[in-house]
Amino acid sequence: MSTATTERGPSPQKALAHQPTKSALGSSRWADSLFKLTTLAFALIVAGLVVIIIIEMAMNSTLSFSKFGFGFITRSIWDPVHEEFGALPFIYGTAVSSLIALFISVPVSIGIAIYLSEHAPRGLATPIAFLVQLLAAIPSVVYGLWGIFVLAPLLRNQIYPALQKSLGFLPIFKGNINGLGLLTAGIILSIMVVPIVTAVTTDVMRAVPASQREAALALGATKWEATLIILQNARSGITGAIILGLGRAVGETMAVTMVIGNRPEISASLFDPSFTIASAIANEFTEATTEIYRHALVELGLILFVITFIINASARLLVYAVTRGQGKVAHA
Repeated sequence: MSTATTERGPSPQKALAHQPTKSALGSSRWADSLFKLTTLAFALIVAGLVVIIIIEMAMNSTLSFSKFGFGFITRSIWDPVHEEFGALPFIYGTAVSSLIALFISVPVSIGIAIYLSEHAPRGLATPIAFLVQLLAAIPSVVYGLWGIFVLAPLLRNQIYPALQKSLGFLPIFKGNINGLGLLTAGIILSIMVVPIVTAVTTDVMRAVPASQREAALALGATKWEATLIILQNARSGITGAIILGLGRAVGETMAVTMVIGNRPEISASLFDPSFTIASAIANEFTEATTEIYRHALVELGLILFVITFIINASARLLVYAVTRGQGKVAHA
């Protein structure tokens, strides 16, 4: 009898004793709800800060907007004495310096990413990746000091004269050479953009399923041909990485302020000084002695905020499109 009772398992009384009570279940559900509400509050705080920033900048640029309207974006005059302001020279400087940075940094970054993800042995890939990421940890002002005391003299005395001698027939390489200007700012920005483009591109390439590499090699493709296939499949994510780098270049302030020359003008020559939106705000905000001057600078900040928001949102969507697809493959 005792053996039969043991085979039938524990008695109903013992089974009920191991079941959680209603009070324990209620406490657990209350804790889950509290945790959910707490994390929701954190997320709403961040979203609320963004909304508050936009509202504050819009409210503090009303004088400039009411006087110049949307023409503020297309005006090329910046005369604080006569209270005439326009954002076009700053938008031009921001766009050109950022495009120069991408033109230089994107091939270098993609080349580094290809080596790290496809060719480098593990013992060498880790230190190289660490050194590349270390560039992102260097303060912006250090880049600016290096640009003033090392890069600008080198460009002024050796690189720019040779460039003007060989390509001086082009308008972008005409003008006086002083070492400070749009091209110098673009070169500094390219160094600062390399880490983020390299890191995201490497992650995106590693997210491509290994079966695609194996299939290409099994069909007789060389290592380089297999790499081209990987680049083709990761093109959306790489585009997102480039756009993220563009957002980094557009918003950079101190390093650009120190090497761009700080002159609000539109010139075809890359050797001439210029201004970016961020450098103009940093350089002139303490000198804004009138309300409309201050409102014009805040409106510049609002324009920069909208540009960077659009750039970063586009990049995140492109990168998410690649990583989401990889997540589905891994889950399957």
